[in-house]
Amino acid sequence: MIPLLINNIKKTMRENLPGKTAHIEMMVKPQYKLEKKTSPKPAAVLILLYPENNEWHFFLTKRSKNVKNHKGQISLPGGTAEKYESLIDAAIRETHEEIGIKPNTINIIGALTSFYIPVSGFKISPFVGWIKRKPKLTIQNTEVSKVFSPSITSLMRKEIKKEKQTVILGNEIKIPFFELEGEMVWGATSMIISEFKYVLKETICL
Repeated sequence: MIPLLINNIKKTMRENLPGKTAHIEMMVKPQYKLEKKTSPKPAAVLILLYPENNEWHFFLTKRSKNVKNHKGQISLPGGTAEKYESLIDAAIRETHEEIGIKPNTINIIGALTSFYIPVSGFKISPFVGWIKRKPKLTIQNTEVSKVFSPSITSLMRKEIKKEKQTVILGNEIKIPFFELEGEMVWGATSMIISEFKYVLKETICL
């Protein structure tokens, strides 16, 4: 039996995705125009929900210092799609490779809005899925240094959204971020989570 929350999320995602409106809220400001690559690299990530103690949680990972891109940053499980591989299959495969969740236990709910990241040249396609119970994780230490699981309740708190000011190459910039379990979640991951928060707000109203 599919839980009511999952059914409601699926309905909201079919009917009402905020897309760019949600993404803009978490973009670094000011934005600088960068040339778009002619062939963006396709990538997929997964917000994977699971129930524990009458609450829903999802996985975030902290990237190790060994990876090529975004060292030490917080991300969703996912990565680059292989040739002839669908984006959904890529998200599921990468989730299995990074944190050990068996592909046949993952149920895909739907897709959030894809977007292009000029700095890395990736076009990211986010998906939302769920599993029936909390899984036993097997962490791939070469790519992942830490896994944590914020609850939906903590995600919906207004006070987790913050802003940091810094200077890069002589330019003052503002970095919006979510603070979850003591970690700074910013950039593409925060943009995806921002849209998912919109979905959850609409879902709760159903």
